[in-house]
Amino acid sequence: VVCGGVGAGTAAGITALDRDDVPGLATEGDGRWEYPVLRLPALPVDRPRPFTEGNEGEVHHADLCELLLPAPAGATPDPTLDGGFTSTGAYLSLYGKEFRGELERTLADSTLRHVAARAWTMPDGTRTSVHLLRFGSVGHAEAYKDVAVQADAADGPKALPEGVEGLVMESFADDVEVPDTSLYAFREKKPYGPEQTRWAYIQAGDVLAVVTQTRPGEALLVPFQQTVTLQNQLLG
Repeated sequence: VVCGGVGAGTAAGITALDRDDVPGLATEGDGRWEYPVLRLPALPVDRPRPFTEGNEGEVHHADLCELLLPAPAGATPDPTLDGGFTSTGAYLSLYGKEFRGELERTLADSTLRHVAARAWTMPDGTRTSVHLLRFGSVGHAEAYKDVAVQADAADGPKALPEGVEGLVMESFADDVEVPDTSLYAFREKKPYGPEQTRWAYIQAGDVLAVVTQTRPGEALLVPFQQTVTLQNQLLG
C-alpha cells in the first residue's frame, strides 16, 4: 500500500551524518553504509513538527511513510515491505510466536492507527527492517512500549524477535542524543544459531520505531548503530 502525500508545506533538511557525528564510531574504514542525504518530509500547512511550540501532543503530522529511513546504496529492497503501509500481522511476525498473541491483543485495544515499513538486504547478507507504528496519542505509544513490549525493563524486553532466546543491551544507546526521544537497543546473546539479530526501539511522541538487523554469522555493530541513529534523527 502506498502512502499518500501530506499536501503543501515546507521541508527542512538534515544532512547525512558525517563520520564524526555518530558517537563511538571511527572516522575511516569502519564499515558504515552509504545512505542518501536525509530530508524531513513536508508538513501540511499550519501543522507544527513534533516537540515544537503548539504541538503539546507530540504528534507527527508528516506522512508516516516519509519518516522511514531510505535504503542505503547497494541494498536489494524487499518488495513486501517497500516503504508503504503494512499490516499489523506483518509487524508481529518480527516476534517469536509465543509473544504475538499478547501483543496483538494489546494493539487491538490500543489506538494504533498505521504501520509503515521498509526492508532491504545488503550484499553481505545483512537484512534490515524498519517498522513505524503510529498511535493515537503519545500516551498509547508509551504504554505499548513500556507495558506490552517492556523495552525499558531492567533486564530487557520480554517480547523477543523470532528465534532469539537471550539478549544483551547495547551501550551505544546512551550516546545517541536526539532530544525528546527514547532509544533502547539490544543484540542476541551467544550462543545463537547460524545468524545473529540486533534490534532497537525508538519512541518519539506518537510514533514507535522498531529497527531489526540480522546477518549470517554475526550482526555487525557499526551499520546497526548508524541505521538506528539516522532513523532516530528522522523522528526527533
